[in-house]
Amino acid sequence: MAISTGLMLLAFMLLLALLAKPLSEKYHIPFAGLLVVIGFVGSEILISFGGDTGIRYDSFHDLILFVFLPLLIFEAAFKIDAKNLFKQLIVILFFAIPVMLLSTCIAAVMIYYGIDHPTGFPWIAALITGALLSATDPVAVIEVMRKLGVPDRLCMLLDGEALFNDATSIVTFSIFLYIAQHPMEEVVVSDIVARFFVVFLGGIIVGLIIGLGFLFLSRLLQEHVQQAIVTLISAYASYLLAEQWLHVSGVMAVLVTGLVMSRVIHHDFKEHNKANFVDDFWTFNVYVAEALMFLLMGVTITVGMFIDNWLAMLIGIVAVLIARAVGVFGGAPLISLLPGVERISLSYQRIMFVGGLRGAITLALALSLPTNLSYWWTVQSIAFGVVLFTLFVQAPIISPLLKRQNFNSMS
Repeated sequence: MAISTGLMLLAFMLLLALLAKPLSEKYHIPFAGLLVVIGFVGSEILISFGGDTGIRYDSFHDLILFVFLPLLIFEAAFKIDAKNLFKQLIVILFFAIPVMLLSTCIAAVMIYYGIDHPTGFPWIAALITGALLSATDPVAVIEVMRKLGVPDRLCMLLDGEALFNDATSIVTFSIFLYIAQHPMEEVVVSDIVARFFVVFLGGIIVGLIIGLGFLFLSRLLQEHVQQAIVTLISAYASYLLAEQWLHVSGVMAVLVTGLVMSRVIHHDFKEHNKANFVDDFWTFNVYVAEALMFLLMGVTITVGMFIDNWLAMLIGIVAVLIARAVGVFGGAPLISLLPGVERISLSYQRIMFVGGLRGAITLALALSLPTNLSYWWTVQSIAFGVVLFTLFVQAPIISPLLKRQNFNSMS
């Protein structure tokens, strides 16, 4: 696709997103869901008249991985309340790493045996699917939760879990994807575990170094526009250095860089409008990234996907729900036994279960799947099915569930 054509397509998609926003607010339709519907209907109409959307794997693979993904991760880290995050860090890391890895395995096992086609859908396909489905995204409900007076601790548990399990999910997904693309290499479990920790911890170290470097730079600059540009450069510098040059987790690097930069911007400039400007700048960045991704999802969805893979989608949805239930209802009582950890009540657990939505990260990973994998379409179909279930079934029931809770007694 020519650059001019690609830019025109992206501009048109942004225009659709702008027009869709007031519609979603007026009729209480999930904004992301409406974008998916618009993308799907628009592409089907175009194809029915003999047209071509021009969307190809090589058109948006790099856009998703190298442009959108760093934006999504940095913004989530930059805007999170770091003080409350560190108060709940043990619980958050418990859910974001061991529980998420357990959920990945449970989902993978259920999907593998549910599809029951070892030649067309091998174990590695199931593991890739389980990894990309494990990233939670409660953004769609966090705002509703805060409006309804949900305790800050519960909001932070969901928000913090999503921040870190996004990173865990992407690292795990990348490792499984490498194995899938190098089938002749011998796979040793101990090597996979070692590689996971090297990639994960290596990303943290890179993020700290880049974050501290740009922290000093940001203190030399006083203009709010300069501050915003510094954060943008730090996000991409940490991601590309870690991912492309050092071959460690670019996502963890961006996450840590975002936390470091958030500290300096929100602490040093909290009495000025600079922090607010930078926050708004990142809100804009992520609005554009998520709008384009959900529209791309709609364009990529076909009727044939539902006809051919409806059962795989259903299996994926059931697998994700069961894996989430095991993780939350099994994990919460365990972590509550640790000394110094405040108990996670059953009311909290119910909302954590329902609030474990799948969104932008799952979508980004699904759209980035290489088409040279024979099972890529099935994996992508399952991911799309789970995200659609999240948007149109899970998200709408959050508000009624929250309204029935007595938040004054929740702990």
